[in-house]
Amino acid sequence: MSARSPLSPRSTGDPTRLRDAWIALAGLSAVFLFEMLDNSVLTVALPTIGRDLAAPTAALQWVSGAYSVAFGGLMLLFGSVADRFGRRRTMLVGLVLLALVSASTVLVTSVEQLVVVRALMGLAAAMTTPGSMALTFRLFTGDDLRVRALTVVSTAGLVGLAVGPTISGFVLAVAPWQVLLVANAPIALVALVGIRAGVRPDRPADLHREPVDLVGAVLGTVVVVGVLVTPTLAVTVSRSSAWAAAAVTVAALVGFVVRERSARSPMLDLALVARPLVASGLAYKAAAGLATAGLSYMVTLQLQSAWGWPPALAAIGTLPQVVVLLASGRFVGPFVHRVGVERAAWTSAAAVVVGLAVFTVLGRTGYPAVAVALVLVAAGMRVVGAVAGNNVLAGLPAERTSIGAALVDTASELATAVGIAATGTVLAALVPGSVTAAHPTAAHAAAVVGAIQVAGVLVTGVAALFVGIGVARARSGSRPSDPASSGTPAPATTTTTQESSRA
Repeated sequence: MSARSPLSPRSTGDPTRLRDAWIALAGLSAVFLFEMLDNSVLTVALPTIGRDLAAPTAALQWVSGAYSVAFGGLMLLFGSVADRFGRRRTMLVGLVLLALVSASTVLVTSVEQLVVVRALMGLAAAMTTPGSMALTFRLFTGDDLRVRALTVVSTAGLVGLAVGPTISGFVLAVAPWQVLLVANAPIALVALVGIRAGVRPDRPADLHREPVDLVGAVLGTVVVVGVLVTPTLAVTVSRSSAWAAAAVTVAALVGFVVRERSARSPMLDLALVARPLVASGLAYKAAAGLATAGLSYMVTLQLQSAWGWPPALAAIGTLPQVVVLLASGRFVGPFVHRVGVERAAWTSAAAVVVGLAVFTVLGRTGYPAVAVALVLVAAGMRVVGAVAGNNVLAGLPAERTSIGAALVDTASELATAVGIAATGTVLAALVPGSVTAAHPTAAHAAAVVGAIQVAGVLVTGVAALFVGIGVARARSGSRPSDPASSGTPAPATTTTTQESSRA
């Protein structure tokens, strides 16, 4: 994100203060708000949705998973499309789609219809997210204003992530769950107006004209879907179906690797992903996303389905996480400065995994253990969200930072989807009937708690493995401050880390 960035505007008349671009910043902030608010408000509502639509557990997990699959699987494709046909144009089309699909939630009468709506929302999010960082960069010419603008935009998303469960709980106390998804429509309209009025169209000189790697995009999407569908098929259909899906997934993965290594214009340059800083940053981000998604899903089900808490009380139960996310920002910068970027990355990712482990081992003993787990996960996520992304960008050449941002978001979304899929699959296999039974018996509640512990062990182990991979890859490479390896001047990287940590 230095002055040498290929996204630097060349025209005169660029805003010299944040207030000069407040319309554009409001629109871009709304995009990030939707991205982070969407799944967080839905988490608390899942038991209510399950009862209202008579959804089995395996289908219910796809209410969240369908969004993540579409978002994560298509983000790199639409990042490539935006670089070629216009970031602003692609984002505006995605926002129109988002508004229409969100409004259509009022027509949903079955869980299958809701899964389709969620998948289309993920498609719209994939069209809007990759270009948002590039558009924010292009609003200003100086590093200082760019960093401050990114801080404003990312803070909006963080607020959405933090307050989403609380908002969801209180809305469900007075209104139907459909309101939570229809609310995305006005958010999309605010973003549409702000970006259309405040952001200039892309100049032809800022766009690439290489052909889009559609073959690579299709193969990559098949891999993502296969990873998520295979365990569900093993529980809900048959083992033979699961093995067939696994075979297709492996074949698609091999084909994807071969295609990206041989294509003249690959969708994803695998050599860049293998760089130590990039690989470690993505591993830390995946560990945090996996643990956070798994914990959110399991805490919601334990509080409501096992302990019988109403949605509003369950929302209050998540407040420790909200408080830490909102109040810890001022401490992130000094912490990173004191321990260094590399140590901050792995310790914060490890804190998220430890929080999940605390819930897995002690969560059934009472709410205090749940609160401790929420605090640890929130504190770790607050730091890793800044430093892991910084490491990815620092490990890439200056002209590849936009694909780096897409990689970070993709890793997070895929990890979230895997966390939900793994947890939901274990619950579907171990809990008789639906986990969202309206009047659970003591035996049913005990089965839910036991299944949550099994799922917690599984997700904790996988997340810990990602942290270990991240540490190993980071040690095999050079430090983020080494400009020779990062492709980005060290002073700009340091500034970005400190400012992003305050977001």
